[in-house]
Amino acid sequence: MSLILPIIAAIVGFIVAFFLHKKQVGVNLLLAFSGAFLLSVTVLEFLPSIYASEISNIGLYILVGLLLQIILEYLSGGAEHGHLHHDKQAKKFPWVLFLSLSIHALIEGIPLHHNHHLLVAVVIHKIPIAIIIASFLFQTRLSTFKIGVFLLAFALMTPLGSFLQQNYTIFNTYSTYLNAVVVGIFLHVSTTILFESSRDHKFNLSKFGIILLGIGIALLI
Repeated sequence: MSLILPIIAAIVGFIVAFFLHKKQVGVNLLLAFSGAFLLSVTVLEFLPSIYASEISNIGLYILVGLLLQIILEYLSGGAEHGHLHHDKQAKKFPWVLFLSLSIHALIEGIPLHHNHHLLVAVVIHKIPIAIIIASFLFQTRLSTFKIGVFLLAFALMTPLGSFLQQNYTIFNTYSTYLNAVVVGIFLHVSTTILFESSRDHKFNLSKFGIILLGIGIALLI
């Protein structure tokens, strides 16, 4: 499932964006829900499991993950949490955006094989992100084929991370450290989504309700 579901999520995002990229109906609410759910699963399950390892300097690797995400976010223009600021008139394939998103997706796939709830959180998160990325690319001068290649390659990165973790000993040997890096990435991405979920930072009752729903479902499962 960790190999298939992330691909399906990205494909769903591409299809939705293809038909609705001019409307963006409900994407922000879905993004807020995914951020709340991802943050809740990270704090309630993933983070405690990291500290249960009793590695003395594990917090350092969480900070490394957070700093790594800041760098990737600078390169991607904030695509991981729903913000893109690249040139919409671009004709060339956006390699910097693709590479930064691919690194993010590859790393986030590493712990998914052993954590079902985290897999669900990543899949839910990936759908609105794929919609936003595809919608943005549809507004550029790139062909539909290039956009499809972009989304398909991006979709394969998370399963690739899971595959590497399952099949290469080095990823198991350093799994706790890698997982701590992923925790830092998830903490940054999810909190950024929640902090930026309302325009002009004004209170939005519907989005607040969606955030509570995401937290509530995470608590129930």
